[in-house]
Amino acid sequence: MDTDSTALLNDIRVLDASRVLAGPFCAQILADLGADVIKLERPGMGDETRAWGPPFLDDLSAYFLSCNRGKRSVTMDLSKPEGRELFHRLLHRCDVLIENFRTDSTSALGVGPSELLTEHPQLVVCSISGFGRTGRWRDRPGYDFIIQALSGFMAITGPVEGPPCKVGVAVTDILTGLYAVTAILACLSARRRSGHGYAIDLALMDCALAAQVNVAQAYLTSGDLPPRQGNAHLQIVPYQLFATADHWLVLAIGNDRQWRSFCHIVGRPDLAADPRFATNDNRVRHRQIVVTIVADILKERTTREWIPTLEAAEVPYAEVWSYDRVFTEPAVLERGMRMTVHDPEGRPVDLLGSPFHITGAILPKPTMPPRLSEHTNEVLSELLGATPGEVEEWRAKGIV
Repeated sequence: MDTDSTALLNDIRVLDASRVLAGPFCAQILADLGADVIKLERPGMGDETRAWGPPFLDDLSAYFLSCNRGKRSVTMDLSKPEGRELFHRLLHRCDVLIENFRTDSTSALGVGPSELLTEHPQLVVCSISGFGRTGRWRDRPGYDFIIQALSGFMAITGPVEGPPCKVGVAVTDILTGLYAVTAILACLSARRRSGHGYAIDLALMDCALAAQVNVAQAYLTSGDLPPRQGNAHLQIVPYQLFATADHWLVLAIGNDRQWRSFCHIVGRPDLAADPRFATNDNRVRHRQIVVTIVADILKERTTREWIPTLEAAEVPYAEVWSYDRVFTEPAVLERGMRMTVHDPEGRPVDLLGSPFHITGAILPKPTMPPRLSEHTNEVLSELLGATPGEVEEWRAKGIV
């Protein structure tokens, strides 16, 4: 198969004027695919996640490292007229703007989507906020924890008898970042035909609701509130966490054939023949009986003793691993999910890897997340033709 001579998004330049997680995560994915991503930050401060630690690698927090690889950092003060002028000059050289400006800031600075498309008619503007740019909640600040609470995520997450729980990572930010990448790529494709730009309005709340798929749809279909399942599945049984003689094991029996195989290998063919348990819908109806029987069976052996038996019968299972196990697993390392880059001093730095493996395409070699303003001189010279003297003058005035 032929291979492209350039990266997939080699001809796309992105101005990432977002902060924290959803927007930066979106921009990092575009950088992973070859786009030139310029991270626009405030002089002297930068993205607040630079300080969200410990842990730190020198002056970079692990949080910042997680979602800013492959970018160039430029600082610019948009509250100053000269800074806004430079901002628009940069946008003339960009295809995409990712922003999560506050609503009142967009009005005060004149950088709302309609104003931006008037001045940059071919630009793809992706606006990310907690509750969207329209509607009665448009001015409310949006944080992942708040969105998880309001969207129903917490109501369906956590132990059956315990309190509502949030997901262990800022999942609504990550989901919104993924939706943002999809929308941006769709708009870039459409722009080739239409010749005009687009304004994308993405809300964490909307994305959180859309991502609850079958559980939210079950409520809309039945009108019944889904109870928290803990580590079980609302619509599949047995599909949950079980205790073994020494540890934990996830059993993920997704169809009736797998159920029959499980019953055979544990010496209980009577369970497969019992009409109460023969089909998944009946197992769901008799959930507590099934779960109790399976729990008693799995406690008879250790996790390591169960593994070869389950594998031989092709019954889906998983041990429960922590990061120290995950990031030393050869299968994970083979896929490049723990990768090493080098900082400006040449020291190796371990980062989370990119999940992209695309045959026929070149993907750029990942680079270290940037120090604050590391590329200001480079970018302003390369894209705007600024001289070192001009950049220093702007820097002295606090514009960059």
